[in-house]
Amino acid sequence: MNLKEKTIELKNWAVVGATNKRRKFGYKIFKSLKENAYNVYPVNPNLESIDGEKCYDDLNKINDKIDVVDLVVNPKIGIKIMEDIKNNNIKYVWLQPGARSAEIRRFAGENGIEFINGCIYAELL
Repeated sequence: MNLKEKTIELKNWAVVGATNKRRKFGYKIFKSLKENAYNVYPVNPNLESIDGEKCYDDLNKINDKIDVVDLVVNPKIGIKIMEDIKNNNIKYVWLQPGARSAEIRRFAGENGIEFINGCIYAELL
């Protein structure tokens, strides 16, 4: 089983950059994971909820164990999130198009975090 398949089987996902704007991928990814029976934790410090689901300020506020983080944010924000991912012992990160950078990939490699350059939304369609 490859890394992509392995992470798709994990059920607790945080979507960093989740939004209530229905045309944005941060919403489509959140919604698609929910519709496919994943436990999804939206992370956006500017929102209280998305479709009635509590929205978290940051990863540190989530009390459950997160298996996978899906980054849907600018890499300048994403690199800051990587520190939270490391501190919460989260081992897998999906880097959506537009969220990727050499700095994030380097940080992941140096800290034992495995990453997938891919779009979970496209995988679940």
